[in-house]
Amino acid sequence: MTAAYQKVHPLFKLNGFHLDRDDLCRVAYSFIKEGDPYEQAIGSFILDWFDAKPYLEVSTSGTTGAPKLIQVQKSAMVQSALATGAYFDLSPGNKALHCLPTQYIAGKMMLVRSFILGLDLDLVAPNSTPLAKNTTTYHFVAMVPLQVQNSIDSLGKVKKLIVGGAKMNQELESLVAELPTQIFETYGMTETVSHIAAKRVGTTPFSILPNVTISQDQRGCLVINAPLVSSEVLITNDLVEIINEKEFILLGRADNIINSGGIKLIPEQIETKLASKIKERFFVAGISDATLGEKLVLVIEGEAREISLNVFETLSTYEKPKDYFFVPQFLETESGKIKRKEIITQILHNTTA
Repeated sequence: MTAAYQKVHPLFKLNGFHLDRDDLCRVAYSFIKEGDPYEQAIGSFILDWFDAKPYLEVSTSGTTGAPKLIQVQKSAMVQSALATGAYFDLSPGNKALHCLPTQYIAGKMMLVRSFILGLDLDLVAPNSTPLAKNTTTYHFVAMVPLQVQNSIDSLGKVKKLIVGGAKMNQELESLVAELPTQIFETYGMTETVSHIAAKRVGTTPFSILPNVTISQDQRGCLVINAPLVSSEVLITNDLVEIINEKEFILLGRADNIINSGGIKLIPEQIETKLASKIKERFFVAGISDATLGEKLVLVIEGEAREISLNVFETLSTYEKPKDYFFVPQFLETESGKIKRKEIITQILHNTTA
C-alpha cells in the first residue's frame, strides 16, 4: 500500500506544470544539478520526501529547549498540511507562493501542503522582497515579518497570508491592518510540524487548529497535545493565558523573564506598552545587578540619542528601565528574530572592555 506522503494530488502544479511523483523527482535532480541554491535545497527536499524513509531529520528552533536535530514523521507532516487546509479553507487548484528557505520546517511544509492539497505552487528565491516582480494573484502565501514589511505595496495580490518565524511589531501590524488581505500570525515550532494555532492580525487570542488540545504547566507555560503531528506532549517555554479550550493569549517567553528585586517582569508585556513610543526596533532585558539581582534595561537599535522620560509614563515603577543602550544593528536569526541574549552579551563585553 502506498504511503500517504508518496501520493501527489492530481491537481498539484509546480511553476505552472502538472507534475506527479516521478516528474517531481526528475525536476529535483535537475534543480540539484543546475539550479540556484534555493532550487538545490528544494530538489534535495523532494528526493528526501519521496525516499523510503518514513521520517525527515529537521533542526528545531529552540521553543521547547535547546535547538537539536529531531526526526519528524512524514505522516505527521501530511496531517499538518490537512489541518492547515481545513483551517484556512484551501482548495485544490488554489494558487500559492513558496518564498521561504526550504532548510527550515516552514519552507518544507509549503511544499508538502502543495503536494497533498493540490495547490498550484510558484517558486521564488527566499529573499526579503518575494513579490517584487509579481503580477499573479495568490490565494495563499507564507512569509516572515521582514518579507511582509518589504511587500506592503504588493500584498493586494495575496488573498490569505500567514506570517511566522518572528512576531510582527505594532507598526507593521497597523500598516497591514488597512489591507484587504486576510493576514494571520501563526504559532508553532518544528516539533509541532509548523503551526498549531493562528490569529487574525489585530486580534489578541490565538485559535488552535483541528486535533490539538492545550493546557498549562506549573510555570504557566503552554502544553500542547497534538497526537496527529507529535507522539509526545510538548511542554513549551511560552507563557500563556488560556481563554478556553480553543484559544490562548501569548504573554512572553519564560526564559526571558526578569527577576528584579523579587518582582517578576515579562519583557514582551513591557515592550507592548513601549511600542508606540519608540520608533526604532528595541527590546528590554535583564542584566546582573548587585542590589536587585537583575536590573531591567532597554536596548534600542540605531544611533545613540537622549530618551525622554515621557516614553516611560505608561509603565509601572518596576517596569521602568534602569538603564538603556544603543546598538547600531541588531543580530538576528534568518527568520528575523532578534538574538536578545547575544546582543546583551555583546553590550556587557563592550561596557567592561
